[in-house]
Amino acid sequence: MEKKKNGFASGIGFILAAAGSAVGLGNLWGFPFKTSANGGAAFVFVYIACVLFIGAVTMIAEIYIGKRAAANTVSSYKKINKNFGWAGLLVLLIPFLITCYYSVLGGYTLKYTLNSFAGNEGILGTFSVNIGEVILYTALFMVLALVIVMAGIKGGIEKASKVLMPVLFLILVFIVIFCLFLGEGVQAGLNKYLNPDFYAFFHDAEGNLSFNGLLAAMGQAFFSLSLGMGAMVCYGSYTGKEIKVGKSVAMICIFDTCVAFLAGLAMFPAIGALAPEQLNTSGGVGLMFAILPLVFARMGAFGQVISFLFFAMVAIAAITSVISLVEVVTQLIVQKTKMSRKKSALVVMAIAFAISVPVGISLGRVAILEEAGLNLFGFDMLTFFDEATNAVLMPLGAFAACFAIGWLFGEKKTLADWFSPKALVARLEEDGLHLGKFSMVFAVMIKYVTPVLILFLDVSGIITNVTKNPNYWFIVGFSLLLIIISAVFYFLFLKKSNTGCNADELAAEEVEEASAE
Repeated sequence: MEKKKNGFASGIGFILAAAGSAVGLGNLWGFPFKTSANGGAAFVFVYIACVLFIGAVTMIAEIYIGKRAAANTVSSYKKINKNFGWAGLLVLLIPFLITCYYSVLGGYTLKYTLNSFAGNEGILGTFSVNIGEVILYTALFMVLALVIVMAGIKGGIEKASKVLMPVLFLILVFIVIFCLFLGEGVQAGLNKYLNPDFYAFFHDAEGNLSFNGLLAAMGQAFFSLSLGMGAMVCYGSYTGKEIKVGKSVAMICIFDTCVAFLAGLAMFPAIGALAPEQLNTSGGVGLMFAILPLVFARMGAFGQVISFLFFAMVAIAAITSVISLVEVVTQLIVQKTKMSRKKSALVVMAIAFAISVPVGISLGRVAILEEAGLNLFGFDMLTFFDEATNAVLMPLGAFAACFAIGWLFGEKKTLADWFSPKALVARLEEDGLHLGKFSMVFAVMIKYVTPVLILFLDVSGIITNVTKNPNYWFIVGFSLLLIIISAVFYFLFLKKSNTGCNADELAAEEVEEASAE
């Protein structure tokens, strides 16, 4: 039997898959409305800077950690330092939790896609509390993602990404062009979106000096690139020597930013032309599933087509994100236990689905209808898990990647080896990471700048949220508990045991195929 490579078959396949992981629901509604709320084009300028100084640097670190180990997240971090393998377990728990609630929103996108020709106007309240329908569409969404993950990297994730990501981009470009020619009101929408207002960026609603705009830009750049959750480590592990990390990261960041920016060019002209009274509304679930259907309804029959295309695009973005989340967990189970990929992915999805059911019920009752229902310490379950993963744990996961490369990587004999960026560049290039003229900039950023910015983002966000709502301490406490569990479990059960690698997975697949023959 010809030996096959269980990884990405091409550089473009890897780039599209990683871009699919990065491009998600946050790009399509979070970026436009954070831009609007924080000085328009002023936010865009700062956001791009954050992508360069936080996003790209962290992504290079994560992809390379996976690439050099060719293994799951636990083994990848263990190869950097045996005592740091627990970080790989932590960044594995994050995507699992995200899958549990992200799939609920994915189910919403499928419902709105399939219901477009019947009309989505005003159905948010009724659908969100229809437990049977919410569970059905969540299950359908998870099955679609499960089928792709079961098919493997080359035959599933790469093949799906090569089709889905270009389709997503083409649909978005079409919608942008259509919305820019809706007539009167388009200019008002563009002004709201793109007018640079640095005063608004650095001041709050009361006119007081505020750094909320900076925090929002840093957070959006960080979260929209799927950093700190093991996905880039996982995908990086399936890349070959022919894939250049630096160039790949540049293309992923450009694609991700373009999608986010184009989403705003679609939404704001449409709202300005067809629902100008909604221009100052807040973003989030209400924007995506309540306000935009009103806009589409005002377009008449053609609006149903646009609605179908738009929500199909959002569903694609959600699916490509979730398959990367599920793959992170599936990869470890396959490589550690030698269980087949299909069984491993099924186990992951089954557990995630069980948790997603109360999350879906809680979202409808608490967040949308603002009624008593399933909640955790005053939060609907989706918000609770989302804040714990996105606002607290993911920055720590990204910090771990920066710390691993900047301070733990390679043998160090002198003080210069520890503190000199030049010494780090030499170690990285000897190990195989070549970034050309960017090498020294990367070394300085990964050691001294990016980790500080990440911690600043994390701590500032926690302080702000706790100040607004003392119950936020429960979210922080839950996050700390997951960190402790990860560390304890790793040192007790995983540090001295073989946690597997991609070669183990390939060998297991060959045995399974041989037995099937």
